[in-house]
Amino acid sequence: MRGLVTKSTGSWYLVQGEDGMRVECRIKGKFRTKGIKTTNPIAVGDWVHYELEPDQESAIITELEPRKNYIIRRSVNLSKQTQIIGANLDQAMLVVTLASPPTSLGFIDRFLVTAEAYGIPAMLIFNKLDLFSEEGLEILDDYMAIYEQIGYPCLAVSAQEGTHVDEIRKTLKDKITLVSGHSGVGKSTLINSIEPAVALRTGKISDWSDKGKHTTTFAEMIDLSFGGKLIDTPGIRELGIVDIEKNELSHFFPEMRARLNQCRFHNCRHINEPGCVILEAVEDGEIETSRYESYLSIYHNQDTRN
Repeated sequence: MRGLVTKSTGSWYLVQGEDGMRVECRIKGKFRTKGIKTTNPIAVGDWVHYELEPDQESAIITELEPRKNYIIRRSVNLSKQTQIIGANLDQAMLVVTLASPPTSLGFIDRFLVTAEAYGIPAMLIFNKLDLFSEEGLEILDDYMAIYEQIGYPCLAVSAQEGTHVDEIRKTLKDKITLVSGHSGVGKSTLINSIEPAVALRTGKISDWSDKGKHTTTFAEMIDLSFGGKLIDTPGIRELGIVDIEKNELSHFFPEMRARLNQCRFHNCRHINEPGCVILEAVEDGEIETSRYESYLSIYHNQDTRN
């Protein structure tokens, strides 16, 4: 039998069969995907084959179909474990906030680089518009301009008040979309606003740390009444880059990619080489300094929290 993985708790998977029935599945013995070492061999969004157990109420996953793409992350802590947070995606949506909690430009850039590396269109949703002062709105405009000018769709919303949520619905219609972001940025509130019938739990920001409490503890696929599916993922505090070679990194920054064949040296690292058009573009303000700093941080493997 063939089905779509709609929820992953780490040890059990909820699979929706082609007949529409949902069944709890597990993996028997060692189950590893070719060439990928992760803590979760099966992810939400995967298509799998399964066999019902004698009780007819649960099943065993026997085969994983090839993925068209996936989003993968590496923990920045000592374990360095990697995890696939969603598979077979049409697009990825990163929910960010400038405060309560703040999302750094470096975190945004690492997410976008990961999406670029796996061929997944990405968009940025700037949430908590209702909390912005006039000065905050100016900073928001600056942030959005950085990414809009290199081709990433950006939208400022208030999930709490429903501001511009209709525009998000238009982008989600009939697509499979991964939703990611730090804990506390309002992912659950946003999803509730997009699809009220879902009624996900939401949590307050903890005062002492300004970090969100984890209200989503496992990845889950949500059917949208207007067409399409969302993959809601647990909030992530850090995002380490996985399996990107240093000499390929610049290809995943669109503003660099457009200039790569103009450098004097074909193997230019874009760090201190003479005749590097990337460095010239940074100096001339054609490439944002924050984006170039993110490039250097990833290149030198200095991924840090936030």
